[in-house]
Amino acid sequence: MATTLSPLAPASFPTLPPIAGVRIATANSGIRYKGRDDLLLAVLDPGTSVAGVLTRSLTCSAPVIWCRDSLPKGSARAVVVNAGNANAFTGKAGDATVQATVSAAAEVAGCAPDEVYIASTGVIGIPLAADAIGKCLAPMAPSLAADSAAWEKAARAIMTTDTFPKGSVRTARIGGTTVTIAGFAKGSGMIAPDMATMLGFVFTDAAIAATALQDMLSEFTERTFNAITVDGDTSTSDTLLLFATGKAGNAPVSSADAAELAEFRAALEDLLLDLALQVVRDGEGATKFIAITVRGADSDAAAKRIGMTVANSPLVKTAVAGEDANWGRIVAAIGRAGERADRDLIRITVGGTLICAEGMEVPGYDETPVTAHMKGKEVDIDIDLGLGKGTAKVWTCDLTHGYIDINGSYRS
Repeated sequence: MATTLSPLAPASFPTLPPIAGVRIATANSGIRYKGRDDLLLAVLDPGTSVAGVLTRSLTCSAPVIWCRDSLPKGSARAVVVNAGNANAFTGKAGDATVQATVSAAAEVAGCAPDEVYIASTGVIGIPLAADAIGKCLAPMAPSLAADSAAWEKAARAIMTTDTFPKGSVRTARIGGTTVTIAGFAKGSGMIAPDMATMLGFVFTDAAIAATALQDMLSEFTERTFNAITVDGDTSTSDTLLLFATGKAGNAPVSSADAAELAEFRAALEDLLLDLALQVVRDGEGATKFIAITVRGADSDAAAKRIGMTVANSPLVKTAVAGEDANWGRIVAAIGRAGERADRDLIRITVGGTLICAEGMEVPGYDETPVTAHMKGKEVDIDIDLGLGKGTAKVWTCDLTHGYIDINGSYRS
C-alpha cells in the first residue's frame, strides 16, 4: 500500500455517526497484507434493502457476479470485503471462495446466502483457498460495533494503493424525520468507472424500497462515480452498494420520484460526488486535481464523452503535471472524441482565461496567468463547443512518474 500521503488529501477522515441497523468489524485475514486490517464484515438488521451498480467488465470478478445475481432480491443482511486479492479471473476456485465466504457470513448474520454481498480488491488472477476469508468471519462477530470509530477502520481495511481512507456523511429530512447517510470508498488507480467506483459502500437509516434505491443510485452514479477518471482503466471489481436499514422511523418510500425524497436525493448525490472526488484526489501519483466543464455540445452525452476524452488524454494530463499551458493538447482531444465539433466555434478557457476562439488563439493571448493557474493544486478547464445545450462536468488528475512507480511494482 502506498505510504506517501497524497498532496490533495483532505485534512482528516470525517466523523461518521452510527447508523441504526449497521454493525461493523475489521480484521487481518493474512491473505496479503501484514500488520493491518484487510477484511471488513458488516452485519445489517433484518428489513434492510439494497441497491448496487457494478462493473460492466466482461472479465469481472467472482464477487461481482455474485452481487449481480443477488441484487434482484433487494434484501441485504451482511457485507464482506477483502483487500489485497481481487478474486478475479480465478476460475472455479474463485467461485468456491465466494460460496464459502457467503456461507460463513450467512451463518454469522443468521440470513439466507443471497442476502450476503461481497467485494474484493487487489491483485488479479491469484486463486484463494476456499476458506481464506470465510474462516475469519465467525471470530470477527464478537467485535461487531456500531460506534463512529468503526467507520474509519472499515474505510482503511479496504484500501490497496490508497494513501488515505475516504468517508462522507450527510443528513436529510424525509417527511418530518431526519435520516442519516454515511459511506466510505476506496480507489486510487485503475479508475475509469463504467458503473461506479472501485469499491464503495453507503448506508442510510431511511426506510426506502430497493427499487427506489436502485433508481436513485443508477441515476446519480452517472454524474458522480461515472464522471471521474484517473487512468482510463476500468477495474474488474468495481462495486458500489447502497443499503437502507429503515430504522429512522420515516414512513417507507417506494418511489424514487416521491416528493418527500427531494432532500434525500440531493444529499445522496452530494455524498456520492464527495466520495468520487476523494478517489480522484488520491489518484496514484497525483499532484493536481483537474475539473473539466463542457458546454454547448449536441447533447449531455456528447459533452460527457468529450470531457472524458480530454480527461483521459495522457498528453493533457502530463502537460498539467508539468505545469505546461499546452492548450493544443486539449484541442486535439476534443477533435478525436467522436462527437461533433466545429473548429471556429470552440472556446477554451483555463483558470478563467480565454485561450482560443474563432478557430485560433485569441489576439493578445498572455500565457502568464494560465501558467500561474496550473502551478496550483486545482486546475479548471472550460470547453464551450458553441453547438447546442449539452453540458457535462468530469474530474481527473494529472499523470506523473509516481503513477509508473506505483504500478510498475504493484505485485512486488
